[in-house]
Amino acid sequence: METSFQLPRSGRRVLISRNPKAGARSGVPAVERLSELLASEGYQVESLTDVDELSARAEQLLRNGDLRCVVSAGGDGTVALLANRLAPETPIAVLPLGTENLLSKHLRMKGSPGEVCRMISHGRVERFDAGRAGRQIFLLMAGCGFDADVVRRLHTERTGHIRHLSYAKPIWDSIHNYRYPELRVHCEIPASESHAARSMSITARWAFIVNLPRYAGGLQIAPQATGHDGLLDVCTFKNGSFWSGLRYLSGIILRQHASWQDCVSVRASKIRIESDEPVPLQLDGDPGGYVPTEIDVLPSRLTLLVPS
Repeated sequence: METSFQLPRSGRRVLISRNPKAGARSGVPAVERLSELLASEGYQVESLTDVDELSARAEQLLRNGDLRCVVSAGGDGTVALLANRLAPETPIAVLPLGTENLLSKHLRMKGSPGEVCRMISHGRVERFDAGRAGRQIFLLMAGCGFDADVVRRLHTERTGHIRHLSYAKPIWDSIHNYRYPELRVHCEIPASESHAARSMSITARWAFIVNLPRYAGGLQIAPQATGHDGLLDVCTFKNGSFWSGLRYLSGIILRQHASWQDCVSVRASKIRIESDEPVPLQLDGDPGGYVPTEIDVLPSRLTLLVPS
């Protein structure tokens, strides 16, 4: 399948999906400015907050050949929500309004309404792999363990926009209460030029399943992940304690962790994570339920507009 191409000029309808809770401040001015710029370029724009209404409208316009793209105005969770609801061939553009905006950083987008408008008019389309945990699609990564416990606590107490400071109390609570249950990570590794297909089981206390090499704070847990290879990068850490976590964090920052004996990294097409205790899972920074879970890769599942 072709992974990069130009959009046809025929589609002149743009749908904007705005998440009212995304980011630390309202994104209404940015959405309104983008709408004005697109209208000046001859596009017909609709802004919607109801995802059911938007997905039905996008399906209709796509079927008729009128859809230029759907704009995800929000954070990474908003893009993931759209990926779960829209047809794989639906072009998605990102207007980053969230707290971290890891996907737009990976795409090297500044994210101003003017830049997004230029991208919609003159940019190209690129297909990316996605991950799937159960029935939920994720774009960047899945985390199982301490970080997912922080995400769970944050969203349990969430009342409005998320700021970086919003993570302080959940992190503090997880430091004092999370017990690092043992995880059993079973990986299906496909055949390559040097190896036959094989299965591998890893025992760990932390597990990250990475599709694109971006994590909060600019950390690169699996810097070799590409989003184009039809595989997910699995990175696990063996020891479970707060002090071990600090050591692993320093290794990630210094890009030394991959060489450590208590860090195991593989590339897999299917992963199953089990535990004897209810360990939380996070998907692109949002709660993803609990293990056990089955995770697999969906090659070329996501269609994104990227800067030319």
